[in-house]
Amino acid sequence: MKRTLTWCLVGFVLLVSTAWSQAQMTSGTEKAVAALEEQWLQAQKTNNPDLLAPLLADNFVSTSNEGKVTSKAESLTLAKSTKYSSAEYSDLKVSVFGDTAIATGGEKLKGTDPSGKPLDVNERWTDTWVKMPSGKWQCVASHQSPIKM
Repeated sequence: MKRTLTWCLVGFVLLVSTAWSQAQMTSGTEKAVAALEEQWLQAQKTNNPDLLAPLLADNFVSTSNEGKVTSKAESLTLAKSTKYSSAEYSDLKVSVFGDTAIATGGEKLKGTDPSGKPLDVNERWTDTWVKMPSGKWQCVASHQSPIKM
């Protein structure tokens, strides 16, 4: 009886330890992806697409709030020719599913678009991040939807 109780306690401790470790890992991943989203915001605030480039996977695709789909190269070209006077995120949330993370939030952007026209954006976005074989997190897809007031 004593031996069975000891093994039950060992099993319980291992189970709790594993669950705690998983929770800590998820929390760490959520923080890491949130930090990458903050780097993306910093790229917009400083009009510096070089901060954005390493965050995007080679096969990255973005769907704009007008429904236009762009590749990584096209997205970086747009980022270089768009000038922001202000950029802010709100309601950033990250959910982790193994080696995939989904980040959502809102953004308000002001500035000028690539053609020089005024830009005033209020939208929700969803970014899909994948942990690459190198261990680095990269965004593979982004989608924006306008917020209608």
